[in-house]
Amino acid sequence: MQLECLFFGPFREDVGEEAVDWETDAETVGDLLADLETEYPVLEGRLVDGDDLAGETVVTKNKKDVRHIDGLETELEDGDVYRLVPSVYGG
Repeated sequence: MQLECLFFGPFREDVGEEAVDWETDAETVGDLLADLETEYPVLEGRLVDGDDLAGETVVTKNKKDVRHIDGLETELEDGDVYRLVPSVYGG
């Protein structure tokens, strides 16, 4: 499936890109974030903390906070747009 991941604030600086088109077999947001941490080791530990999102991170699926869907168990769908934003970053 094809997804788009948008990075904001320090995440954008660390990854070196504003957006990436991501082809994945991942099924959940947790799987996606694990894949991103593998691809971009600088993000490791900053996206996921145990069984939840890391405290500093807001992840949205099509502009809706995944914490208000199913958290890390939120299912991915082809064409989704995910935004990764440090919670201390304004916009």
